[in-house]
Amino acid sequence: MFAASSQSQHSGKQHNKKGSLSLSGSFRPENLFPGLVIGFLLGFFLDLSGPLKKPNVRRRNLLPGKRGEQCVVSGGGNDLELKMVLVVRQDLKMGQGKIASQCAHAATGMYAELMQSDRFLLKNWEQCGQPKIVCTCKNQQEMIKLMEAAENLGLPTFVVADAGRTQVAAGSRTVLAVGPGPKELVDLVTGRLRLL
Repeated sequence: MFAASSQSQHSGKQHNKKGSLSLSGSFRPENLFPGLVIGFLLGFFLDLSGPLKKPNVRRRNLLPGKRGEQCVVSGGGNDLELKMVLVVRQDLKMGQGKIASQCAHAATGMYAELMQSDRFLLKNWEQCGQPKIVCTCKNQQEMIKLMEAAENLGLPTFVVADAGRTQVAAGSRTVLAVGPGPKELVDLVTGRLRLL
């Protein structure tokens, strides 16, 4: 009787050992390197399986005899010139340095959002040299109307809310970024604004 119970305990230990052996057998150190190489190659080829065709980007002169150029992205049979417009509120009476830093916040904020939401648009805009124009609006009400008009056309927007450490009150909306987007659409929203 003692021998029988001892044997059943021994066979139970073998069963547990066998179960854990099959699980640990797949995690052997000698399988680590080949597994990493195969995983890397699979990831590399799956990444390349996406769209390989780069957008057709060409540069053309703005005016005959001038050296300035504009970038045109061909997409689906139509040419798109991309740009961003930064709209600065004039009623806040910000100094030049403050305006420059707020415009930088608007451009980098839009860039960060597009990194998450629309890398294709961002890449095309980068290939065009990231053109930016700075314009002015009268006050916050006009800025909000511009933002709504841009969003209704499907253009990305970003509004800078100041921290209030220097010249303006905390939470003041200082600059609106419209685009990057097709020049024709951006101009529908911002084309009548005065350049800074």
